[in-house]
Amino acid sequence: MPEPVPEAAPPADGGSEVDDDENQSTSLSGLFVEKPAENVVAVAGSDVTFVAKVDASTLTRKPTMKWLKGKWLDLGSKAGKHLQFKETYDRNTKIYTYEMKIVKVVAGDAGGYRCEVTAKDKCDSSTFEISVEAAHQEGQADILSAFKRADAGEDEGDLDFSALLKATKKKKKPEKEEPEIDVWELLKNAHPSEYEKIAFQYGITDLRGMLKRLKKMKEVQKPSEAFLKRLESCYSVEKGKKIVMSCEVLDPNVQVKWLKNGQEIKPSAKYVMEANGNVRTLTINKSNLSDDAAYECVVGEDKCSTEVYVKEPPITITKLMDDYHVVVGERVEFEIEVSEEGAHVMWAFEDQEITKDKDSSKYRFKKDGKKHTLIIQEATLDDAGMYHAWTNGGHTKGELEVEEKELEVLQDIADLTVRATDQAVFKCEVSDDKVTGKWFKDGVEVLPSERIKMSHIGRFHRLVIDDVKPEDAGDYTFVPDGYALSLSAKLNFLEIKIDYVPRQDPPKIHLDTTGNMVSQNTIIVVAGNKLRLDVEITGEPAPTVVWSKGEEAVVATEGRVRVESRKDLSCFVIEGAERTDEGNYTICVTNPVGEDKAVLFIKIVDVPDPPENVKCTGVGEDCATIVWEPPKFDGGAPIKGYLMERKKKGSSRWTKLNFDVYESTTYEAKRMIEGVLYEMRVFAVNSIGLSQPSLNSKPFMPIAPTSEPTRLTVHDVTDSTCSLRWLAPEKIGAGGLDGYVIEYCKEGDTEWVAANTDLWEKQGFVVRGLPVGEKINFRVVAVNIAGRSPPATLSQPVTIREVVEHPKIRLPRELRTKYIRRVGDKINLTIPFQGKPHPIATWLKDGQPVDPKMVNVRNTNVDSILFIRSAEREHSGTYELVLKIENMEDRATISIRVIEKPGPPVNVRVTDVWGFNAALEWEPPKDDGNSEVTGYTIQKADMKTKEWFTVYEHNRRTNCTVSDLIMGNEYQFRVYSENLCGLSEEPRMSKNTAVIAKTGLELKQAAYKEKDMACAPKFTQPLVDRSVVAGYSTAISCSVRGFPKPKIVWMKNRMIIGEDPKFLMQNNQGVLTLNIRKPSTFDAGKYCCMAVNDLGQDEVECKLDVRVAIETENK
Repeated sequence: MPEPVPEAAPPADGGSEVDDDENQSTSLSGLFVEKPAENVVAVAGSDVTFVAKVDASTLTRKPTMKWLKGKWLDLGSKAGKHLQFKETYDRNTKIYTYEMKIVKVVAGDAGGYRCEVTAKDKCDSSTFEISVEAAHQEGQADILSAFKRADAGEDEGDLDFSALLKATKKKKKPEKEEPEIDVWELLKNAHPSEYEKIAFQYGITDLRGMLKRLKKMKEVQKPSEAFLKRLESCYSVEKGKKIVMSCEVLDPNVQVKWLKNGQEIKPSAKYVMEANGNVRTLTINKSNLSDDAAYECVVGEDKCSTEVYVKEPPITITKLMDDYHVVVGERVEFEIEVSEEGAHVMWAFEDQEITKDKDSSKYRFKKDGKKHTLIIQEATLDDAGMYHAWTNGGHTKGELEVEEKELEVLQDIADLTVRATDQAVFKCEVSDDKVTGKWFKDGVEVLPSERIKMSHIGRFHRLVIDDVKPEDAGDYTFVPDGYALSLSAKLNFLEIKIDYVPRQDPPKIHLDTTGNMVSQNTIIVVAGNKLRLDVEITGEPAPTVVWSKGEEAVVATEGRVRVESRKDLSCFVIEGAERTDEGNYTICVTNPVGEDKAVLFIKIVDVPDPPENVKCTGVGEDCATIVWEPPKFDGGAPIKGYLMERKKKGSSRWTKLNFDVYESTTYEAKRMIEGVLYEMRVFAVNSIGLSQPSLNSKPFMPIAPTSEPTRLTVHDVTDSTCSLRWLAPEKIGAGGLDGYVIEYCKEGDTEWVAANTDLWEKQGFVVRGLPVGEKINFRVVAVNIAGRSPPATLSQPVTIREVVEHPKIRLPRELRTKYIRRVGDKINLTIPFQGKPHPIATWLKDGQPVDPKMVNVRNTNVDSILFIRSAEREHSGTYELVLKIENMEDRATISIRVIEKPGPPVNVRVTDVWGFNAALEWEPPKDDGNSEVTGYTIQKADMKTKEWFTVYEHNRRTNCTVSDLIMGNEYQFRVYSENLCGLSEEPRMSKNTAVIAKTGLELKQAAYKEKDMACAPKFTQPLVDRSVVAGYSTAISCSVRGFPKPKIVWMKNRMIIGEDPKFLMQNNQGVLTLNIRKPSTFDAGKYCCMAVNDLGQDEVECKLDVRVAIETENK
């Protein structure tokens, strides 16, 4: 039993890849002819190429190659400047060559890789590992060259300072004159607890990769004494499928243990362990992710190991990512849903992957069952762009638009008029509750004091002045921090004058027009705000004040609308103004001296009603046109414009389309995804604020019209119709195709007329009702939900006039000869013809019109059908099809014969008997079945046994002689007639019998003369020169005759070939063969075969040329 050969240890540096390839080639198995080297040490900044070759000679289809990093990351999606893939095929050797090239290796490329090839039901994989070492730079480092941009041109990419940092480190190393130390030897002899210390001391960056290689080196040093064939290095299986791992042991009776991650596996329905001779097999049924582990087969102290990779089924994305439109500082949550829980989702911004380690300060990742969320806490302008989410079976993307933050004033500061010792309160409201600000009076900042207080609660900012004094009057301004915005109001000081008049004064109303009055006696109040109107009243004695709205007096002193009375002052208060409060209000003051009256108009302004009838009037490939109607009520203030939002159907996330108000009622929304349903809503804006959103529009889908129909041609033209045909558009898109519109116009006109009222779905149409002799232009337009496509137009107009075409019958080839059918068969003849105008077809049988009771005839514009449901012999005859167009005609003749089986022969009789023979004769049958009799079948029967035996078949004559009859027996005969339908139903029996009489017989034997067979050897077939490939067994042959049997001698270069096991000599009935097992170049030469017996000898020779295989020469 041969000992298994251990693999060579991997090299300590990256300079001996050729040796790795040679060692690897001795252990190739499966589909791979050549695998990548298992361990490669690459220098940072250099290029490295990996090659894998697959033998496709035994495959039924092209194999599929995948390059993977880790367990699941498919590198095919990363192809670009850094990763390049190449595939070639050699037709002579039927070998596929796959290459993966890493351009300018960086530290991030280090790790484990795997190449996996699949072809129908076959699969093979190979693992390898890359370690990256820093580049050694000799001499003075070029500082400027270190400031290079990674993977980009002169003005692109990020600045990469890594070369500068590595160059400065290398400068210090030559100063230390230390003896060279082999790190591999240190790691071999060191305790595992000292690995990290050694890595730190000697600058090892990829300790994990070196330990893996060290482990393999240690394993290789100990040859296996228990295994003939070890487990494969790794196995790959899809989740839910079965995987089988097998190895061969030296002792067929030895017991093995199977371990999973170091724990022994017990036999179960999931884990099936089998032993068949030297083969030990572990089968894992219905694999899941928990089976992704390291497995070992243990025999005593020896073991072999492998790794199982369980691939998850493709994870699809069930809920796509929404678009976002936010302002700076807002929180953004991109949310998707996948088909299975626990799936891995990769997030990316533009072309850069987002990772937890690198971007943890800016991004947060959240998993909740099937939901995966990417969270941006505070969006900035740099975060705007396209975000992607990938699974191994799906991809979705969403766009983030970030706008500068604008501060919106929700409530402005109002002018105040107060009296001495009263309290003045300035209040405003802004959209952002985090905004701070400062108060100014006449341009000078207001500082807080015991009498002046400033507060900021949420979005509200207040300035409170207690015990108002005359010097407090002036212009007050609030300026938010960080915004070019200011809010101003005026504080008016009301001075109370007391006049001591000994006489009575009539009442007088003193209205202050500097406050909320926009015009004479008109006051504007924002809905929801509080109106407090203080009216100064003078008069002696104190007058009586009455407020009224229209004809109704306002007398309430409590409630939402009330009147408060003070000395020389009447206050009219409306809490939370409503639209119904709008109108003319009258204040009437009276005293005994007289009365005074004033009329005020209070106008309530509010945010407008929402816009109405929002709908989509047109769509494009990535855009849509939206229209709406202005709100019925503008809130008492002119509409400034509108704000629009959109969302994907089924989503709850609305995206703003504009931040500045849009004045028109028609808007074109862009940057949409074709084939996705959207909904729109609109807000109206006036000077008061933003309305409620309108009702959502009906869902619409951005869809582009199809391209124009193709290959529009004229199929047929008559005096009033034109038949058109075309093909479907090349580009249809997500909107599909609803149908076609066919239009025509006269030559010279510009008005096109639709030929069909409803959409036409077929790709052919007959336009009817056209004027005779006119030249007409035709065009066809494809229509879908997005509208009409560009038209497909004929290159030139069509003249509407029928062209006379001679009638022509296109008789099928099989009907040009006699048409034969059996009785009861169905006859269905379709005869195509052509001619214009439509010809008239008539059928004749034997010169007479066909009987419609016997034959069915159906005629169309292009063919005529003759149909007979069940053929009878009376249907036989000559049928003629006559095709007429006016005075022109064409004829075609068809000969139909209906046949059946013939009757039996007539008058079968035995005419003569002699020896062991009997002569028979008969006459042809009376009924030949309407077909020529092709022969007869004759049978005989012994009168004792009555068993019939066939004597002759297909006998064409009406007589025959039956021989080899048995002496002493009496025979009877019967005959069947035969035609194209077969044998007759009944045979005809012979009228008499044949009796073979017994007579004396004497055998006279001829004298035997023995022939002399002796002859000298003579080669009847010589040897032929051969040229064979080294390593492939071959044979040379010749043939010889001679008696007595000659002795055969084979010679090479005139030297007798003895009992060499490389040669096998065979002699089969004089055919001589020399088999040469796996010849080498030393087996080439002249081969001779000699045959010798007592009468002489003969010999033949040939030349054998052994050439080296082309593969070996290339290597």
